[in-house]
Amino acid sequence: MKYCCLLILALPFCAQAQDTVPAWSHDAIWYQIFVERFRNGDPGNDPALHDMEGAWPFLTPEGWAPTPWTQDWYRQEDWAKASGEPFYHTVQMRRYGGDLQGVLDKLDYLEDLGVTALYFNPINDSPSLHKYDARSYRHVDRNFGPDPRGDEAIAAAETAADPATWQWTAADSLFLVLIKAVHERGMRIIMDYSWNHTGSTFWAWTDVLDKQQASPYATWYDIVSFDDPATPDTNEFFYHGWVGVKTLPETREVGTGGKTRGVFEGNLDPSFASHVYAVTRRWMDPNGDGDPSDGVDGFRLDVAESVPFGFWRDFRRFVRDINPEAYLVGEVWWTEFPHHMTDPAPWLEGDVFDAVMNYRWYMPTRSFFAKTPPHLTATGYVAHLDSLQRGIGPDFIKAMMNLGASHDTPRLGTSLYNGGLYKYRQSPRGNPDHKIDRPDARIDEIRIMVLLQQYTYPGAPHIWMGDEVGMWGSDDPDPRKPILWADLAYEDETTHPMGRERRHDKVAPDMTLHSIYRKLIALRKQYMRLFADGDLNYLVTDDARRLLGYERVLGTQRAIVLFNASDAAHEFTVPAANGTYQRVFPDSMTQVVQHGQLTVAMQPRTGLLWIME
Repeated sequence: MKYCCLLILALPFCAQAQDTVPAWSHDAIWYQIFVERFRNGDPGNDPALHDMEGAWPFLTPEGWAPTPWTQDWYRQEDWAKASGEPFYHTVQMRRYGGDLQGVLDKLDYLEDLGVTALYFNPINDSPSLHKYDARSYRHVDRNFGPDPRGDEAIAAAETAADPATWQWTAADSLFLVLIKAVHERGMRIIMDYSWNHTGSTFWAWTDVLDKQQASPYATWYDIVSFDDPATPDTNEFFYHGWVGVKTLPETREVGTGGKTRGVFEGNLDPSFASHVYAVTRRWMDPNGDGDPSDGVDGFRLDVAESVPFGFWRDFRRFVRDINPEAYLVGEVWWTEFPHHMTDPAPWLEGDVFDAVMNYRWYMPTRSFFAKTPPHLTATGYVAHLDSLQRGIGPDFIKAMMNLGASHDTPRLGTSLYNGGLYKYRQSPRGNPDHKIDRPDARIDEIRIMVLLQQYTYPGAPHIWMGDEVGMWGSDDPDPRKPILWADLAYEDETTHPMGRERRHDKVAPDMTLHSIYRKLIALRKQYMRLFADGDLNYLVTDDARRLLGYERVLGTQRAIVLFNASDAAHEFTVPAANGTYQRVFPDSMTQVVQHGQLTVAMQPRTGLLWIME
């Protein structure tokens, strides 16, 4: 039944596969990889200035070279200092040389950590470090594989619009090796794409720039006016870039009635959509034999709320026709920054996505445990969590990607360390009170409570690479520091990007925190059906003492999760089924419940997990 759409040729689609959520996504432990900052496994393919042409800030500094992996993040290189530009300008020119070989080299690490699904930020060929400004959708970035110059030549020899001419570059082939290695470990892998815009070096866009309205790709883009050759001294060419960024020309939408964001009908230009489908098939079924097992297991879709629903429905049908178990997760984020996040329910009705990146879980969780705005009490926190599930079916709730940090947010520890609204002024730029140093021991305790909630709550836990070893960093670009590895010796962080005084911090992976992640992941996997599928019942919400307790119940199996989020020790009693409970986090002990109540003494800022089987 796995490939029912492929085997039952009389049916164009498999209705069940279209409308349902892939079961494996309920059990996923996600790990997000930003390849350029994950691991440099092959220094021979490190980027050169030539590879970065067309990427902001368009500098060509003399003496430029990849930045050493272990350098103090805020210390500018000699070439950066010579440019006279500030840190937050020159940092965008940095490259560290992370590549696919580095990911392959660390698959054992990921497997040992316990993750079961990998989400890759864009790996399409691109001049930037973030890769959302695609130079090509069809190829893996030339610097992520072993032969950048050879890959560049292969791409140049193809007819980009004709899939029949596409070849496999060295980087493409290495990614196929990586897919196979990931699958051999029983793990899943998804790619990140933005169909909302390309980069300004994208092959179709450069053709438009050259030929204007005569380009066959002119209809692919949201162009307001073309250059008038009768006015040689004036360039009337005008187009829309994503949020006004001209290096990210937006693709053209049709039949939208003028709406460009949120819930709106319409589609993308048919010719552009056809190209998207060809790229999608390439990575879902690389050898074209009808068996998707050698391809990726789904996609994370960038800027999803700015793409019309008609396209997303067509895209889902196309994807599920190739692989009925493919997973689609959308970036559906803000309605009004920084106060209101978008309700994702319209995207989660079985015809668009299986899940969204669930920032909505983290914002109230941060508020309750770290006492940040809107300063939720235990009762308010529960009410907020419950409100987030309204209108969303249980299978979609289970598939949600519950994340505390990503490439677009402050790191988990730094987010908890700094007060204020979530993601608002969470950077030393424009906020002199923002703390950039390593979070303190109090934040370590709060972080563990957040993690315990994450790993015992409905939805699939997500790790932004490096959070598991205690990395810290402010909002973009600071969460994109190169990951900390135990086999490397790092410079202390002593520099402040705004020239201010700061505490000096030792930089090394926090292996104690790493062991906590491993333990929580192992417990989640050991009791997967309970935590993924079990009922959720709140046992106590004590606002005065900041105590919270809930149970997860599946048949005769129960888990009781308790939190003391206050700064004082407390004893509290919760209702519990009679029986023998094993405390499995943070340490082990046995307690017998005989009269329907579990009484526990808890230290400040702690969480406990009990299991009865």
